[in-house]
Formats: sequence, structure tokens, C-alpha cells
Amino acid sequence: TDTNRGIIMTSTTDKIKGKYDETVGKTKREIGRATDDEELQGEGELQNIKGKGESLKGDVKDKLKDIVDKG
Repeated sequence: TDTNRGIIMTSTTDKIKGKYDETVGKTKREIGRATDDEELQGEGELQNIKGKGESLKGDVKDKLKDIVDKG
């Protein structure tokens, strides 16, 4: 249905955003470590955590879609 299509698209979007933020966050963190820049290291860690949360949100949406489809 159209509702399910919206859930799939948003879950995929969440996962893509999540992976992007995880990758950028890890990169910032490592550059911060290499340059002794604690602020950049902290920013990177926060962005990495944000990305993991976005990815998890996409996974939850997928699980909810599965439940709705079975119901």
C-alpha cells in the first residue's frame, strides 16, 4: 500500500543518513585523534552516535512494517 511504501522509503532514508553520519563521525574522530584536536574528536564521536541512532530508527521502522504486513 501507499502507507507501506512511505515507511520503506523513510526507513531506507534513515539508514542512509545513519551510515553517512557514522562514516563522517568516525573520520572526524580519527582526524581529531591524529591532530590532537579534542573538539573535533568529540564532534566526530557525537556524529557517529547520531548515525547509529538513525540506522536503528530505520531498522525499527522495517520491523514495524513487517508487523503491520503480518497483521
